[in-house]
Amino acid sequence: MRADDAGAVARFLEMLTAERGAAANTLAAYSRDLAQASRALPTGLVAADLAQLRAMLTGWSDLSASSVARKISALRQFYAFLVDDGWRSDNPAVALARPTPRRPLPRILDHAAVAALFARLAARAEAPGAAPADLRLALLLELLYGSGLRASELVSLPRRALAAGRDHLIVRGKGGKERLVPLSHRAQQAAARWLAQLPATTPWLFPSGKSHLSRVRLFQLIRALAAEAGLDPRAVSPHVLRHAFATHLLEGGADLRALQLLLGHSDIATTEIYTHVDSARLVELVNRRHPLAQGKGASRPPIDAAPGPA
Repeated sequence: MRADDAGAVARFLEMLTAERGAAANTLAAYSRDLAQASRALPTGLVAADLAQLRAMLTGWSDLSASSVARKISALRQFYAFLVDDGWRSDNPAVALARPTPRRPLPRILDHAAVAALFARLAARAEAPGAAPADLRLALLLELLYGSGLRASELVSLPRRALAAGRDHLIVRGKGGKERLVPLSHRAQQAAARWLAQLPATTPWLFPSGKSHLSRVRLFQLIRALAAEAGLDPRAVSPHVLRHAFATHLLEGGADLRALQLLLGHSDIATTEIYTHVDSARLVELVNRRHPLAQGKGASRPPIDAAPGPA
């Protein structure tokens, strides 16, 4: 890999680990794909343009559709990361045509697993003389699961984003777009406890050293808490908690458009991936609310019931 690309790729892989809990195999594949692209592109990865990417793509004709899709996905995500972090102003890979294998469904936690996380942390954070680190983790967990923030948005929140008694956050998300994120009563209580411990001189809500808490450290804290709670730490990450936030809101009857705004998705198609988890609720809703199910029309069996004899 070119030396001038190595730093950017390392930070990208760090983000995948911290925000999404990417598996070791995924990280290895993306690292390999990006290293190969770095060597193949005349100007390297960071400075490449669309014409160079398309020329490289012609050399992948002997690869399987899934391999090409993975390589293009790696490029798209890498350039999106560069845009988000200010390395460049455009993502040339979005124009690349790629095979469209079925999109994998997001990993989620069920309600019992989330309850176990909160119960384990409450034993520490709500005890008399709780350590500041536990109060910090309590607020981090509330904002991940209770507000659905991305890990990158969460760790970089400025101190001014949160004030005691305020019922919302103003979050700057992908592409510099701002959105309003409501705070639950639990999150407000956790915020009040943490703000009482926060040094007045820091500009960050979650300071660490001379800057703010890193995504990697957040990932480590969440996985350590999962292990303490008796959960498989490999199944828990900040990104999984964001998925759980979205999934459980839909299960509770949230509107898809409202969920799109809360998550900061620019395209509602991205939000629609969460509807897979709610099929049981939708079936139950039709059986309870549809006029045919309420005797307002011709008699019909519930939609998941076996038909009667002819």
